[in-house]
Amino acid sequence: MVTHDHLCNYLNMLLTMPSHPADPSLQARLLGTLLANLEGMVYRCRLDQQWTMEFVSEGCLALTGYTEEDILFNSRVSYDDITHPDDREYVRTAVMQAVTGNRRFDVEYRIVRADGEVRWVWERGTNAMHDNKKWGVLEGFIQDITERKQADEALREAERRYRSIFENAIEGIYQSTPSNGYLAVNPALARMYGYDTPQDLISMLRDIEHQLYVDPQRRIEFMRQMAENGIVTNFESRIYKSNGDIIWISENARAVHTSTGELLFFEGTVEAITERKLHEAEIQFQATHDALTGLPNRTLLYDRMQQAVLHSARYGNLTAIAFLDLDQFKFINDSLGHQVGDELLKITAQRLTSCLRESDTVARQGGDEFVLLLTSQPSEESITHTMQRVLHEVAQPWMANGLEFRITCSVGVTLCPDDGRDAETLLKNADSAMYKAKELGRNNFQYFATEMNDTATDRLALLNRLRQAIPNHEFVLHYQPKINLANGDIIGAEALIRWNSAEGMVSPGSFIPLAEETGLIIPIGVWVLETACRQNRAWQLAGYAPITISVNLSSRQLARGDIVEQVEQVLAETGLEAQYLELEITESVMASDVEKSFALLTRLRLLGVKISLDDFGTGYSSLSYLKRFPVDTLKIDQSFVRDLATSQDSAAIVKAIISLGHNLNLTVLAEGIETEEQFQFLLKSACNEGQGYLMSRPVSHQHFELLLQR
Repeated sequence: MVTHDHLCNYLNMLLTMPSHPADPSLQARLLGTLLANLEGMVYRCRLDQQWTMEFVSEGCLALTGYTEEDILFNSRVSYDDITHPDDREYVRTAVMQAVTGNRRFDVEYRIVRADGEVRWVWERGTNAMHDNKKWGVLEGFIQDITERKQADEALREAERRYRSIFENAIEGIYQSTPSNGYLAVNPALARMYGYDTPQDLISMLRDIEHQLYVDPQRRIEFMRQMAENGIVTNFESRIYKSNGDIIWISENARAVHTSTGELLFFEGTVEAITERKLHEAEIQFQATHDALTGLPNRTLLYDRMQQAVLHSARYGNLTAIAFLDLDQFKFINDSLGHQVGDELLKITAQRLTSCLRESDTVARQGGDEFVLLLTSQPSEESITHTMQRVLHEVAQPWMANGLEFRITCSVGVTLCPDDGRDAETLLKNADSAMYKAKELGRNNFQYFATEMNDTATDRLALLNRLRQAIPNHEFVLHYQPKINLANGDIIGAEALIRWNSAEGMVSPGSFIPLAEETGLIIPIGVWVLETACRQNRAWQLAGYAPITISVNLSSRQLARGDIVEQVEQVLAETGLEAQYLELEITESVMASDVEKSFALLTRLRLLGVKISLDDFGTGYSSLSYLKRFPVDTLKIDQSFVRDLATSQDSAAIVKAIISLGHNLNLTVLAEGIETEEQFQFLLKSACNEGQGYLMSRPVSHQHFELLLQR
């Protein structure tokens, strides 16, 4: 940018150039070129009431919107007219004070252009005598500085907003030094740490490592991460408040350096997460343990099995997996009732636990099925001895309704590494051995043998039929309504696939896992997505109020990485607006590849598609990602809803999930509502939405249309 000083230097240079015959024209050309290229206006004006312009450069038009002829000698407009009315007195006073003091003036003010636009300008000039000595003359330079003024105002506004955020933020905000305590903290952090004012915290908490952290090693770890990465993210620690109470916090911070790389301070935010940690621990326990027996569930069992397999492969230890099923449990459950059946399951869990070492695992697989994980076994004989003890303990009599009962079990045993080297194979083999024990009269255990895998042939036949299901038009969708619990309105539907094969209906539980394993879930998923969207659009075109259609998304569909393009294409082909499509994912899908899942779900949300987290509370470590991931709805798993009337723990967990969802501004939906008692509990607990057999089973699209008509 050429300034007034630059201009003066250029003029002096021209005036002092060596003289020769071509000098005048050369100087004129150079001066003309210079003035034409200035971003602003050079002027000479009289020191009168109108600031009468005697000379203006070509920049006049760009600056004021008026031509040189318009403004010279006030032929059309005077410069005083161009000056903003509110600034005229200020400008004249500033100029006259400079003239009186025989010094240059430097002033910023507003002008009104010919098109009526108000612009900020900067003017710098000085007083000179006119050639005829009758009046004073100003010479100077005027430049448009509107963008700079706007930038300055934006900066001031940003500073005001930052100060407001700092003072009023709910989260704690701080600047601290590596070794000398805090430099600045906001009121929220002072309250969080138990101090009356930020000044009290700064003056009293000088040794962060020992005064603040319960475990001083956390401060050491904080400093290590800062040294390596320059940031810490979601850094969770237990800390002491000023009164000695212990709370959980989560920190996000970064190191601030000078231009030469010298560390100035750390700055970051602190969130109190004690309540969340308690909820997380409670929900995580429920997510990894069976609510009825307190035993590890399938999720935790699978994790421990994987660890056992790795340990066995590394050290050559013998590991056994036993699949146990109670004999005639259905008869007990049906004849004496679910309450007696539940009591039997709890007694069985206690007896199985008593037969194993603390290093072993007893897990409830589901229903009346249990899995025993025996690690680092010295020999097959010791496993046999343990299985005999299990059969004996389970068969011990127990009392119910004043009567004595005995129940036995059938057990299948498989060995690692002899029978398999991965959790899936070992569980499958143990299951096959258990069915062999059933065939041999129950109340016994059988070791796995390879001939037990004859069922693999049936599985292959099912796979071949599954490959032809789409071309043969054997799939149909059923729709289960989602209800607004407050008013009973149908606000959505979940699309559920059904397979009507040539050999009869096939349960989704039979073919969905097979489709997932073989990759057939990809074309099946596309078919479900397209069919559900097309049906939802058809309902809209038929005049029904728009609702959201929900489609389950598998981990394989996310793993391929093209789900966003698939959704875009289906929405374009069916004409359904994105806001009426909801994709349901499970916690395991979300946690399988965190960064990739986050990126894909974020892109889907940008399309306008809604995201629902299905079976919430049954997965693993979902809370690690819940705050970060773009989720709209939490679906409470039906296992918690089912036990609302009989389990205070389930009721507490459901309330905690609802509260957590609302605090995160998420919609909360409960699955598996089957009784009026469950419905009323959820309604009183402020659950937003629900679905279940109490309202409607999954139905065909024709039947669902009847529900919409009602």
